[in-house]
Amino acid sequence: MEENKNNEQPQINPDLNNPTPVSDAKFIFASIKKFLFELLDIRLDTDKKGTIEDIKGNISMKGHTAWVLVFSILIASIGLNVSSTAVVIGAMLISPLMGPILGIGLSIGINDIDTLKRSLINLGVMIGLSLVTSFTFFLIPLFRAETPELLARTAPDVRDVFIAIAGGLALIIAISRRSKQTNTIAGVAIATALMPPLCTAGYGLATWNLAYFGGAMFLFTINTIFIALATFVIVKFLKFPMVKYINSAKRKRIASMASIVAIIIFTASIYMFFNLFKQNQFNQSAQQLINDIKSNGISIIDENSKNIDYKNNSIKIFVYGNKLTKNEIARWKSRLNEYGLTDTKLLFHQGVDDSDLRNEVKNLTDLYSQNQRLITSRDETIKEKEEKIKLLESEISKYFDNEIPFIQISEEAQINYTGLAGISFAKEISTNFKKIDTIAVFKTTWYDSIPNKEQQEIQLKKWLKTRLKLDTLIVTKNQ
Repeated sequence: MEENKNNEQPQINPDLNNPTPVSDAKFIFASIKKFLFELLDIRLDTDKKGTIEDIKGNISMKGHTAWVLVFSILIASIGLNVSSTAVVIGAMLISPLMGPILGIGLSIGINDIDTLKRSLINLGVMIGLSLVTSFTFFLIPLFRAETPELLARTAPDVRDVFIAIAGGLALIIAISRRSKQTNTIAGVAIATALMPPLCTAGYGLATWNLAYFGGAMFLFTINTIFIALATFVIVKFLKFPMVKYINSAKRKRIASMASIVAIIIFTASIYMFFNLFKQNQFNQSAQQLINDIKSNGISIIDENSKNIDYKNNSIKIFVYGNKLTKNEIARWKSRLNEYGLTDTKLLFHQGVDDSDLRNEVKNLTDLYSQNQRLITSRDETIKEKEEKIKLLESEISKYFDNEIPFIQISEEAQINYTGLAGISFAKEISTNFKKIDTIAVFKTTWYDSIPNKEQQEIQLKKWLKTRLKLDTLIVTKNQ
């Protein structure tokens, strides 16, 4: 018995000392999953009651809120008129647009029919105030210019949908925190998608451009729906408490109504998003086709976004220069499937054959180039002659700089020295076989009646040195 006990060995779990690669992978995956869950989970830090109170408290568009809305729309209109992104962003910082739209998303999510009615009414008031403000501003003739910022909001784009979804999600998540963020971040998130389209719609009314008005309002409607939808999704994800009614039949009726509204909004959102996605895809494919046509040496003019017509499934291309043959047109039409443009009408508009005109233009261009070469050659000759003239002028200037004004000097000497009977001047050239010097030599003749002739000559010499600015000169008497 004891022998059997001594022979028994302790049993060790091999998985603890020698973990397999499979268990390591499971452990790492579980750690990453836990880390990501803790990193991205927003449910633990949500103040559901406070969020509902905040949203309901900001739905109303009257009093101070109405005036803030009016002035923010006015600032945004000015920013769009001068194409200043900074001014538009400044208007977004004070914009109170988020209230009614958040109220719509919240009320549908918690089956609160009273809040839904209130939100819809205030949404209408918000739209009305915004349109009246921007319409009044753009009625002034000075502010009716079509700027790039305005034109960018005249038609929806699939990217606008992503902006609205991201803005709405950021907005409701920021508001639902226990530690409240300032409304600045939320305001910018929603105003980015709502303010410029409303201002552009007012511009369309003021200029009686119903296409601009319709496009801008369509863009505003899409953004509003997706922001409300984002709010609805987060409210449902965080499981906000549903509104309870004493009358169970009424509660069921309201719940059914809210569900129907939510389904309609969700369906409309998906439909709008799909249409915008298809339109954006069509525009990109059409532009790629046009770029490839241009890269093949075909000259295209009047490139305009209106030439790419998604509604009528057509692309217009205006060709100038050498006309395309029927085979070339057929070849490009046969390649439409490569660009995902099946059943698309590719319309080439070509002018008359302008080969004669092009040859004439080429001849004129060659003649112009020849004249330019002649002018350049002539300019070089003139420049060379001008340089020679400058050199000669410089030499002459040096000669005259070294010349002595003998007549003027003799007249001044006669006045200064009354005993001077005559004076002569010459330049004497001498050398010591190492260098050559040129010395000014003056010879004088004095009246015999003048005493101190030597002293007079010394003074004359000093005066001549000073007057002529010479370091050395010779003054002698005539024999």
